[in-house]
Amino acid sequence: MAFELPALPYDSTALEPYISANTLSFHHGKHHAAYVANLNKLIDGGPLASKPLVDIIEKAAGDPEKIGVFNNAAQTWNHTFFWNSMSPNGGGAPTGELAERLTAAFGSLDGFKEQFKAAAVAQFGSGWAWLVLDKGELKITKTGNADLPLTHGQKALFTVDVWEHAYYLDYQNRRPDFVQTVLDRLINWSFVAQNLK
Repeated sequence: MAFELPALPYDSTALEPYISANTLSFHHGKHHAAYVANLNKLIDGGPLASKPLVDIIEKAAGDPEKIGVFNNAAQTWNHTFFWNSMSPNGGGAPTGELAERLTAAFGSLDGFKEQFKAAAVAQFGSGWAWLVLDKGELKITKTGNADLPLTHGQKALFTVDVWEHAYYLDYQNRRPDFVQTVLDRLINWSFVAQNLK
């Protein structure tokens, strides 16, 4: 059964003025769609064709012969996770256990934002910045290209895509401004808290 491009969890104009409908049309409608289409072609008729997405990622990770499968499967997963990491009603501050754990791990909400932004900006070339649960501890990490926390024994809680196609139409080369805007205006704290459970 072929994978399908999941719909965005909000209207294409819902993140404006922070992320434009134009950016989402290219990022979701072209880039994300291409990963899904390429994955379907690569696994068609093979033993992975009937497997869930996470199983495909785990089976392809680290296998040089399956690098194309891994890249497209991981990017399919990463993008779906990224769309849900943002909300038109995002930003503000978390509450409850999540707020307490962020403060314990990073000193304060601002401390989390500063450290997350630093990781996102420091990712050389294409990749992702993540808030993860690693052996029960909150940590900030970054991955290159299609790599993701799943392959490192970590549970993803939140991500920001720092491939240039995620922000270039709206922010040009100002990656720090894009990351700060996501953290201040778009982060979906309800999604992050749900992933912490």
